[in-house]
Amino acid sequence: MSQVIEFIGNHTLLFVAFFMTLGMLVYTEYMRISSANTALTPYDATQKMNEGNAIFLDVRNESEYKGGHLLNSRSMPVNNLAERMHEIDKYKDKEIVVYCDNGMRTSRAIAKLKKSGFTQLFSIAGGLVAWEKANLPTVSK
Repeated sequence: MSQVIEFIGNHTLLFVAFFMTLGMLVYTEYMRISSANTALTPYDATQKMNEGNAIFLDVRNESEYKGGHLLNSRSMPVNNLAERMHEIDKYKDKEIVVYCDNGMRTSRAIAKLKKSGFTQLFSIAGGLVAWEKANLPTVSK
């Protein structure tokens, strides 16, 4: 035990970096698990798209959206979501599928939408990257 304390004393910066990395890993996993119940596979998302009852929100920036997005999706960058929330308020009773490149921005957007009273929120597991890996189509304008 005394060797552990001596090691920590001699390598304080290494010890702090280890616990910061561990904390970030735990936080990321917590966010992934807490939104796991709403994650759709790309094929489940296509089913919602084909049914026509869901609104698809692309929370990437405008240039990424123009480079390729899902058919009939709306571009609402996560950084502008609070200012543009009024545009989708009328869809609070509909299913909303939120996506970005890999899902990191999606969790932030879903948290903001939940705070605004949206309840039927879904994400695409793996984001647009998983969509493209499944060989599903995108459109660009």
